[in-house]
Amino acid sequence: MRIAGAPISWGVCEVPGWGHQMAPARVLAEMRDLGLAATELGPEGFLPAARDEREALLSSYGLGLVGAFVPVVLHDPDRDPMPEIERALDGMGGVLVLAAATGMDGYDGRPALDTRAWSTLLSNLDAITARAARRGRLVALHPHVGTVVETRAEVERVLGGSAVPLCLDTGHLLVGGTDPAWLTRFAAARIAHVHLKDVDAALAARVLNGETAYTDAVRGGLYRPLGEGDVDIPGIIATLEGAGYGGWYVMEQDAVLTAEPPVGAGPYGDVRAGLEYLAGVAR
Repeated sequence: MRIAGAPISWGVCEVPGWGHQMAPARVLAEMRDLGLAATELGPEGFLPAARDEREALLSSYGLGLVGAFVPVVLHDPDRDPMPEIERALDGMGGVLVLAAATGMDGYDGRPALDTRAWSTLLSNLDAITARAARRGRLVALHPHVGTVVETRAEVERVLGGSAVPLCLDTGHLLVGGTDPAWLTRFAAARIAHVHLKDVDAALAARVLNGETAYTDAVRGGLYRPLGEGDVDIPGIIATLEGAGYGGWYVMEQDAVLTAEPPVGAGPYGDVRAGLEYLAGVAR
């Protein structure tokens, strides 16, 4: 399997106040020691901004770059997202994993879009997909909790109203009310990138019905090591492989660390458990 890592599994996140942010040297060294071949970029400022410097740093740890998570406001008729998209395409390789950001910090609240905002969003998604294709690049929209494409109805509206490929994030989809196994079967041809997460479905239901804020749920163990939650990871992988999926599987277990550096192994053990689980699935 084509398995990559992501800094968010070490608690490294773009959200202000998310928790302790581990140093790149430790995160990259642990990725290397776990046998990962590649990583996503992580939030702005985590790795060097200069492309040559960043590639040299990753290469020193034996890692390639498979893409970057890029949150951009896409629904505002008075805001042109293309300058941000062009900077992202210029500054990184791999898949541009696009999130339809709200414009607010964090993922605990979001606006409801009116018809004009939806029209703008869908138009921008197609324009960005075409712009990336002209540059020989791939973009994939990431349905994500706390963005304007979160729920099953919103995912279906994107599928029906645009041609943008999808990033299948098995965790965010489930938390947002979409069965990721169903979406994999229904729209395998649209899936261009995959984030593998496992989820405590009972806690996810509390987020979905508004009982628990998303960030509090992540702190409370919403994301479980692969194989310890309620997502049908083997079935999803089998469906994707059977459909000819040729992209990466980015293993993510979104973590929120305390305000202090982790004592002992920290997130390393959970990531290792997930990779061991995937090795069993591959066999």
